Amino acid sequence: MFIFVVSFLMYLLLVWSGGGIPLIEILIALGVASVVTVAFRTWNRERAVRSGRLDPKRVVDFLHYLFGPFAVGLAKANIDVAKRVITGEIRPGIVKINPGLRTDIARTLLADSITLTPGTLTVDVDDDGTFFIHWIYVEDEDPSEEQLYGSFGDWARRLAE
Repeated sequence: MFIFVVSFLMYLLLVWSGGGIPLIEILIALGVASVVTVAFRTWNRERAVRSGRLDPKRVVDFLHYLFGPFAVGLAKANIDVAKRVITGEIRPGIVKINPGLRTDIARTLLADSITLTPGTLTVDVDDDGTFFIHWIYVEDEDPSEEQLYGSFGDWARRLAE
């Protein structure tokens, strides 16, 4: 049921243009949600879907992260990259770091946060949780978490573990 509802609402959100939603779009959403639900059940017979991660406290914490620390990190990185573009002061390279995240969701959140921040790009994540990150200005061959992505790792732990 959870997969059906999420698929249905996501489709409607994607087609919504600010006004009303035509009946045909609602019918298409029902069809798409049904297909996605059947496909999920077929491909993942042994895996149960839990909506426990969507509790209100986690949603509020995520919004706090998104509009707080992530927005600040994004603004700082934009200014830093703009400065480097103007001055030409770059020293690109790929660094390796293991933040010690246990869950795939936490790793995905951190990898996406790093990639969305200008000047860094998550190139790969090993099975043991080691991140390979392309950095526009490598200050240290063995950087600390704070140097590379600030408090993003702590937030990934808080939100997803």
